[in-house]
Amino acid sequence: MLRYFLQRLLWSVPTVLLVAVSVFALIRLIPGDPALLILGDRATPETLDALRQQLGLDQGLTVQFIAWLGHALRGDLGHSILTGEPILPLIFDRFQVSFAVVLPTVALAGLLAVPLGTIAAWKQGSATDIVTVAGATLLLSIPTFWMGLLILLLFGMRLGWFPIVGYVSISDDWLAGLVYLVMPISTLVVHEVGGIARMARASTLEVLRLDYVTHARAKGLSEARVLLHHVFRNAFGPTWTLLGLILGNLLGGIAIVETIFTIPGLGRLLVEAIFARDYPVIQGCLLCISLFYVAVNLLIDFVYPVFDPRVAVS
Repeated sequence: MLRYFLQRLLWSVPTVLLVAVSVFALIRLIPGDPALLILGDRATPETLDALRQQLGLDQGLTVQFIAWLGHALRGDLGHSILTGEPILPLIFDRFQVSFAVVLPTVALAGLLAVPLGTIAAWKQGSATDIVTVAGATLLLSIPTFWMGLLILLLFGMRLGWFPIVGYVSISDDWLAGLVYLVMPISTLVVHEVGGIARMARASTLEVLRLDYVTHARAKGLSEARVLLHHVFRNAFGPTWTLLGLILGNLLGGIAIVETIFTIPGLGRLLVEAIFARDYPVIQGCLLCISLFYVAVNLLIDFVYPVFDPRVAVS
């Protein structure tokens, strides 16, 4: 078990380094002179040279990367060109807002979809199975932004149950904060339930066909006991992996939902930085989102042996 953990931890080191190189290269691949894009066409040569020196653009790419990586390892991602704020505290504040949306989304979607997909597989070919598969396919077919607009129109504007503009932090007022989060979380949950339910169904069907399940039934065990003690644990592994991938994907792809519901999260910060051409903020957001994705996948690898002990000894 310890060897398995150490292997996964060591493999994450080159992954993190590759992430850092990719983020650095993506920003440098943007066409044009970053200093000219930031200051505009009316900038003088003196101000352009000063900004290039400030951003380190007057040095070679290797020197720039080493300097940037050294500062990043110390927790210094620079300052926003637009506001002058330190980037790391800014990202941390926005990350908390996004995480307050993403984590309940994944938890609720998993609690709803996993039992639904398991029951659909257990009753394969029945009306329950057909309705579950059709509903999951329909939910996956609806774009997130369209679902968000529908929910906003119905529950925010027509019925007036929830506020349609603004945001209140849960740390300031937990009840008001929850009210502001209901619609964005509902939007993401409705979309993600479809994919998780289909994965849970497929995994359960695969396990139900194995010999040890047939043997358990032959011993006279009830269907409920077979399903809970013999099928669910072995079928949940792939679904657990999908839940982790969704957690990472949502944090990086939540910008549309945050824009629709005016939530000041990390995705919206990234969009605002792109429009403002605030390259240090863009670079910092991409790095933090990528590192979070790597950390989530590492956590999934650590927990996976709980569902499938064969992984730790392989």
